[in-house]
Amino acid sequence: MTTSFWKAGHTPTLFSAFLYFDLSFMVWYVLGPLGVQIAADLGLTTQQRAMMVATPILAGAVLRFLMGMLADRTSPKTAGLAGQVVVIGALFVAWQMGVHSYEQALLLGLFLGFAGASFAVALPLASQWYPPQHQGKAMGIAGAGNSGTVLAALFAPGLAALYGWNSVFGLALIPLVLTLAIFSLAARNAPNRPAPKALGDYLKALGDRDSWWFMLFYSVTFGGFLGLASTLPGYFHDQYGLPPVTAGYYTAACVFAGSLMRPLGGAFADRIGGIRTLLAVYTVASLCIAAVGFHISSPTLALALFVVAMLSLGAGNGAVFQLVPQRFHKEIGVMTGLIGMAGGIGGFCLTAGLGAIKQSTGDYQLGLWLFASLGVVAWFGLHGVKQRWRTTWGSAAVTAARV
Repeated sequence: MTTSFWKAGHTPTLFSAFLYFDLSFMVWYVLGPLGVQIAADLGLTTQQRAMMVATPILAGAVLRFLMGMLADRTSPKTAGLAGQVVVIGALFVAWQMGVHSYEQALLLGLFLGFAGASFAVALPLASQWYPPQHQGKAMGIAGAGNSGTVLAALFAPGLAALYGWNSVFGLALIPLVLTLAIFSLAARNAPNRPAPKALGDYLKALGDRDSWWFMLFYSVTFGGFLGLASTLPGYFHDQYGLPPVTAGYYTAACVFAGSLMRPLGGAFADRIGGIRTLLAVYTVASLCIAAVGFHISSPTLALALFVVAMLSLGAGNGAVFQLVPQRFHKEIGVMTGLIGMAGGIGGFCLTAGLGAIKQSTGDYQLGLWLFASLGVVAWFGLHGVKQRWRTTWGSAAVTAARV
């Protein structure tokens, strides 16, 4: 980071976007670390547990598109305030009334989707303040809010063991209310925000083939990060018999690695180019995930491989959003919503798919190998478009950023 970066935008807004994203991700993900304990109390099967954990992911994916539209048509700050109020209200009701059935857990997951939709608010809020050459760092810092998954994995199982998992919902309200206050006071909309887009503009964006490429690439990087983060507490418990708190610590190590690398991935992409960074990401992640599928007997070795995979996927998240503003500068709000939605859908499919495969086969192996294969598909897809991208919108004559 250079001094010019900190002078180029609005630091209080960047910090507010990160904090809002961070705490939102914490509660969006909270059913994952609590999944083993909730499933034991409610008598859920492995597939039901996976669906409960995956429901906020799918809801967040769909709501990202809607929140992206709201942020575009009103302002990112307005959309962020509205989303936070909804999430705080849902957790308060769950805390006071309790969650007593599978159906109620799914209903809570739907409302927690508004926390996942924070992606479509926080990134445009931060990005619109910064010039092209600093987009990777700005988007990486704001996007590092996915480190909220670390807080949930680290503290939720232990707090649930001490006070009961329902009380975790009430305890989460404390930082959420503080974040709402900071966000309302410190965040500011950029003065040069693009004009609001009509609904037809969203449909037009879907007609651009590059939109679909970016959605594919992000469904693998972010979908992989979130899907693994949501599955790993149950995976370490099922595969190695680890207690929920220990499984939470193992998961926290993995998600911390991925979260740490998001801003670094954006910075690497600024320096060496987003395409080169992503090609390395897909290679390393696919190899590590495929290796874990070979029935590794040591939980420590499995943890090490997952950490490396999450480091790669985290860097990939930053790299994708170093490229997106270069290609869709005027449509950044629209594309953040669409690409974020694709990432969430990828996370839902991975979480639900791994649970269904475990339920039907008794093993996670096939699911892990299928995900590794998807990384290979993304590698070949990116390799196929890199020349066109570098000679059109990514050429030196068009942008100052490295592509």
